[in-house]
Amino acid sequence: MMCALAIVATLAAVLLPAMPRQTSRSQLEAYAIELAALLKADRNAAMNRGLEVSTRIDTRARSMRSSVSGQEIRLPDDVRFETVLPRSCDDRPAFESISFFGSGMSCGGVVSLTHLDAGYQIRVNWLTGRIEIVSNAGIAGR
Repeated sequence: MMCALAIVATLAAVLLPAMPRQTSRSQLEAYAIELAALLKADRNAAMNRGLEVSTRIDTRARSMRSSVSGQEIRLPDDVRFETVLPRSCDDRPAFESISFFGSGMSCGGVVSLTHLDAGYQIRVNWLTGRIEIVSNAGIAGR
């Protein structure tokens, strides 16, 4: 009996780390909060400096990067990462970014994260620069 338990424990120790892990609902929410915090830091930097600051979004690389701090957030492959961004901002091409201005205004955009039945939108208001996180449950209830 002890031998059987030792074999099962050894197999579990070897096989469990190799099993793919999926993103949980709470991890998905944590990613949404982390992305919103990155956007808020860039917005605050733009207002403090009085200059334009852009947050780069690369859906192919599944990442967002601050142009101020250089912080980059990468998302796992099992999270669907989509954006709705303006084509141009301040009469210039937007190039997959959300820009914030010294006045607090922004060109706006929406970043969506979904996994299975859970999802979050990080919305950036173009007029006020306000950043909010909305769950897909909140979207469906409207």
